[in-house]
Amino acid sequence: MPYLLVLYYSRYGAVAKMANEIARGAGQVTDLDVKIRTVPSVSTVCEATTPEIPTAGPPYATVEDVRDCAGIILGSPTRFGNMAAPLKYFIDSLSSVWLSGALVNKPAGLFSSTSSLHGGQETTLVSMMLPLIHLGMLIVGVPYTESDLSTTITGGTPYGPTHMAGQDSKNPLSEEEKRLCKALGKRVATIALKLCQA
Repeated sequence: MPYLLVLYYSRYGAVAKMANEIARGAGQVTDLDVKIRTVPSVSTVCEATTPEIPTAGPPYATVEDVRDCAGIILGSPTRFGNMAAPLKYFIDSLSSVWLSGALVNKPAGLFSSTSSLHGGQETTLVSMMLPLIHLGMLIVGVPYTESDLSTTITGGTPYGPTHMAGQDSKNPLSEEEKRLCKALGKRVATIALKLCQA
């Protein structure tokens, strides 16, 4: 069965919670599985080793998980207006997927979390779009038919769902943020399934 890959890096847990809401939305689409995967942290000072299976949460993503998906939704916390290094490090390992063209014409969505409301949410989403465009994917956002997009005072953009985690990264996901996550998951899954059946 085709599957949608929800792939993320989360340091304090907010992005992981968003990934679960996105998977719930995607799970509303029948005949399409949903896989949630994460990536390990990277070390800035030396070669770090991590166990092959994380001690908690979803498994680490493999190149094959990405290559064989029907669509992908990437998530990352904001790091100075950019995606976090662990996610970028994993994306940099996808040369074989790029060479094969395996992701061409498949849908992709994005989500992010920041500590402040204007902390680079949209630029982080754009930073994740760039490699997906190089991989030939079709970028899917959140349309303004989702009324929460026009009324939220927490996170949410047409480029993808976002979350305002707060300075201590302890803000829970707002109801609007949850609904926008589910909406993106359902939309990307619906498009992925239609493209698989075409």
